Amino acid sequence: MKILALSGSARRLSTNTALLRALEEIAPPDIALSTYADLGGLPVFSPDLEDLPLPDSVVHFKRCIEACDGILISSPEYARGIPGGLKNAIDWLVSGDLVIAKPIALVHASHRGDDMLASLRLVLSTISSRFNEELFLRFPFMKMESEAIADAVRQPVNRGPAEAFLQEFSRYCQRPEGD
Repeated sequence: MKILALSGSARRLSTNTALLRALEEIAPPDIALSTYADLGGLPVFSPDLEDLPLPDSVVHFKRCIEACDGILISSPEYARGIPGGLKNAIDWLVSGDLVIAKPIALVHASHRGDDMLASLRLVLSTISSRFNEELFLRFPFMKMESEAIADAVRQPVNRGPAEAFLQEFSRYCQRPEGD
């Protein structure tokens, strides 16, 4: 099972990226979880650019999306909304069919951010028939350092729910659409 984890933050010390990397560490052996943390490297989306040879960063991003069995997204809230880099990445995907039936779920590294999560849920349910709103993993890790987040995820109280979430998402990815 190949799961692509997208961090909605371009910040080098992002708690969302740290959470995704910590999930990589504890993922069961049958789940290959890899974090894509370079949304800031994508050019601003324009439909005009789709008629030209795509920029290398967009080609790489789309290949990562195509090669995975499912997508996990973890993102901060910026000004009560979806960060521009994450929305831009999503915009690069909407004109094709790469995410239409791709299983997607959310992970969140803060006790705050409900406005962004509501907006992101609306966008994801619009672009993917396999966005699973019920599958959701949240930890209150805001403002924690990366290693502290990794240590916290390794603790049994957090590791158990995180592993269960990854297993449930893996099962969801394996189900045919409509089940």
